Amino acid sequence: MKEYVLFTDLDGTLVDADTYSYEKALPAIKLLKERGVPIVFCTSKTRAEIEVYRKKLGIQDPFIPENGGAIFIPHGYFDFEYDYTRKVDGYNIIEFGSEYQKLRDALDEIRSKIRCDIIGFGDMTAEEVSKSSDLDIESAKLSKMREYDEAFELKGEDACIDLILEEITRLGFNYTIGGRYYHIMGDNDKGKATKQLTDLFSRKKDVETIGLGDSLNDLPMLREVDISYLVAKPGGSYDPMVSFNGLKKARGIGPEGWNKVILELMGRIEVKVV
Repeated sequence: MKEYVLFTDLDGTLVDADTYSYEKALPAIKLLKERGVPIVFCTSKTRAEIEVYRKKLGIQDPFIPENGGAIFIPHGYFDFEYDYTRKVDGYNIIEFGSEYQKLRDALDEIRSKIRCDIIGFGDMTAEEVSKSSDLDIESAKLSKMREYDEAFELKGEDACIDLILEEITRLGFNYTIGGRYYHIMGDNDKGKATKQLTDLFSRKKDVETIGLGDSLNDLPMLREVDISYLVAKPGGSYDPMVSFNGLKKARGIGPEGWNKVILELMGRIEVKVV
């Protein structure tokens, strides 16, 4: 019998895009925990931010921070040996991303060449990040503790934005677009980390993977899982850049849609999809 493993985005998916509340998803989270389904956060958030949610929700499964920059696996989680990059703070870490400072240096180089208004999290105070993101100050501080990905804003003409993204690629880096910010990163994405972690889960079990997201940066992860759902954005629309055969659209915004999908898949309710 197959066992589920859930990969989920946070902002705009499990948690509300505006309030950062996961209240509407609590019934499904409770059911998943009762059934022993691993809940893997696969998000643009930092390790420090994710650890807050893991503590609040009592989740002890591996997680994937900063758009696939790494996989953090608690020591002893798997009862077999596997390759990892390093051990830190009770985790075995499998790293995919570039060093944060290299990403910052690349943005500085692009800024000096293009002379467009690029504002990264590393350029902002916690207060400025809080104002930009609607996070409280303490959460904003955690969001600045970046290791593998630099989130940034672009202000200016579309042509300026296109030039910056072209320069990111020219310098050998990648970019993606989340719900609020652009991201510069190395040769990593959510899909690569999802595949690697799925391989570990599958080593001793027959697993079926579920993925939920809301934005373009979730696309690699959604393509990698067996069952993929796109939740609606505030206002009820869906990200037009996230589309492929087999992708289902949940009827519900953020955590409301998330909750419905999980309850449906766990056999508790019947929910229509778009």
